[in-house]
Amino acid sequence: MKSRSVRVWDIRVNLGAGKKKTYTVRWIVGGREKSRNFATRALADNHRSDLMQAINRGEAFDASTGLPDSMVQSKGAVSWLEFMQSYIDMKWPGAAAKSRGSMVDALVTVAPVLVRDQAGRPSSDQLRRLLRDHLLPPGVRESEVPAGLGPTSRWLRRASLTVSEVGEPAVIRAALDALALRLDGRPAASTTVRRKRSVFYNVLQYAVELEALEFNPVDKIRVRAQRAKIAESVDRRVVVNGRQARELLTAVSYVGERGRVGRGERLVAFFACLYFAALRPSEALALREQDCHLPATGWGRLTLVDNRPQAGKRWTDSGEVHDRRGLKHRAAAESRVVPIPPELVGALRRHVDRFGVADDGRLFRSGKGNVVAASTYSRVWKAARKLALTPAQVASPLAGRPYDLRHAAVSLWLNSGVPATDVAARAGHSVDVLLRVYAKCIDGQEATVNQRIEAALGGPGE
Repeated sequence: MKSRSVRVWDIRVNLGAGKKKTYTVRWIVGGREKSRNFATRALADNHRSDLMQAINRGEAFDASTGLPDSMVQSKGAVSWLEFMQSYIDMKWPGAAAKSRGSMVDALVTVAPVLVRDQAGRPSSDQLRRLLRDHLLPPGVRESEVPAGLGPTSRWLRRASLTVSEVGEPAVIRAALDALALRLDGRPAASTTVRRKRSVFYNVLQYAVELEALEFNPVDKIRVRAQRAKIAESVDRRVVVNGRQARELLTAVSYVGERGRVGRGERLVAFFACLYFAALRPSEALALREQDCHLPATGWGRLTLVDNRPQAGKRWTDSGEVHDRRGLKHRAAAESRVVPIPPELVGALRRHVDRFGVADDGRLFRSGKGNVVAASTYSRVWKAARKLALTPAQVASPLAGRPYDLRHAAVSLWLNSGVPATDVAARAGHSVDVLLRVYAKCIDGQEATVNQRIEAALGGPGE
């Protein structure tokens, strides 16, 4: 039933949990009250303005929906900007902090392509900045858009394609092409392209789920470009042997200012955990004193329960730089026990005796007690490589990243004859992934392997 008896009230401001404001537009159609909530005042003002303009034009309002025909859109007529926001709102609560950042990064990359060619187009850098800092992450949408980005925001809301328009083959091809490039126009890494395309595909699949699209248009696109191969195994050139690993750990202790406790000394045991226990850096950062069994002699044990990957304040629920997660590839609260050799037991005991622990029991912390930043331990590692390795080795991929110590540890265990099931349990991997990714020879053992083969082959006269 239609009615022209419509009255619109002023916007009501609501103060929800955590002092988070929302804005409600209320109106009456034929005696039936209608309302709609918005995250920002600007969105509420726009909706109220649309209602008032429809009243002034003399349009009849539908009593059930409370809207005039001019404001009733099909599901596919929703703008791509609004749809991206709804997708992020749906995914955000259950996503890890790093996954949130990757999701926004992919959508920011493709969004400048999914607009109409209208006058006054801002630069792609401005569009990306607006989306990343003000429009996409839920936590920043209520903040006021800076005056310098105001025209960009208004242009984007006018020019954003609808979901149905995004589903056109020509638009999809342009979007896929954009996802394959870096910001400087050069081809992006294969892993990056695959990750971003996966996000874009899932957004379109969500549109299919909501019946805004009949099918996922990417499935209809035939990509002729040859897909670059993605390496799934560790490059054996990064793997150090035992002597090189110990020289690197010694070099770490020399990194820093003379006469003072340097950053390197605080991180010797941290890097030792990566080599002797095959911990991921984020697992070592979460290691607490109560998780360590460190006897005076013999082997010890680490019980891993937490993971502290660095994601950024914008993406974590706590507002901290490092996220708080369970162990990778394991159920929430599931632990992993890693036996550790006496050499690492001694390194951890010396670390605790000299530097103590943080208030929450963490072994490794910055001078201010915070979680050690990835940039900090990466700088220390870079300096240690220059001290411990030859110039030729420094220029090579050998132990180029701290994570390569973990590769060396797993390779050492496998090459020592430890059963793959035991190695997988200690490293926190499935057996198939372990054998595909980590089964590499240690640097310097090629000659030993060659000798064994030569002995098996025998001489020419045998």
